[in-house]
Amino acid sequence: VGDEVGIRFSYGGFIGNTFDSHRFIWQARETGGSNLQDKMVNALFAAYFENEQSLGDPSILKACADSAGIPPDVTNRLLQDETIGKTEVEKERNEFLKKWNCTGVPLFIVDGKYPLSGAQPPEAFFEIFEEILND
Repeated sequence: VGDEVGIRFSYGGFIGNTFDSHRFIWQARETGGSNLQDKMVNALFAAYFENEQSLGDPSILKACADSAGIPPDVTNRLLQDETIGKTEVEKERNEFLKKWNCTGVPLFIVDGKYPLSGAQPPEAFFEIFEEILND
């Protein structure tokens, strides 16, 4: 599926708790805005979906943060203090659960009002895009 866009999916890695990866995603946005956050997400996705690496492993999180460009001092603080970003990530999770009935990932919110939960075929997105264009 991903080959045509340069993604070499490889399923076989450890599936564990990803909460700390969400703290890193939150911190990336706090540190460098959406651009740095996108880089962090891309690094995490490559680690997990292509390289079968555990997103619960601190060394993997550090490597992803380094690859994304998060300053080393910020990364080290996150790794040393598990409370950084915890409240914010839990708050965001609870808000998404309440507003969108989100119980898993991925959850795509298109145009701030159209939720798509789980892996979706391109047609599901096209339907929503058409609906938005016709509004």
